[in-house]
Amino acid sequence: MESTKPPKGHFALLYFASAASMTKRTVDFFEAPVSAAALFKQLELKYPGIGRKILASCAFTLNLDYVDLDNPEELMFQEGDEVAIIPPVSSG
Repeated sequence: MESTKPPKGHFALLYFASAASMTKRTVDFFEAPVSAAALFKQLELKYPGIGRKILASCAFTLNLDYVDLDNPEELMFQEGDEVAIIPPVSSG
């Protein structure tokens, strides 16, 4: 398992389920501070199609609390934060 501790000046982005499958990673580190909107643009460049295939239907947490992404330009991720992409899960 990769370390989730971000280097200085960065935050950790954790991937689960289909997000981890698409990125082939469980964690990435990004420079902070950055808005959610800017992060999504970076993710789309790094993993083309992730916005439509993954992010559009996911929940997000910031330091273990679910966050509302109605205004992604206003939500800022800071140094040391832990952000997670939580794809929908089904059970049978």
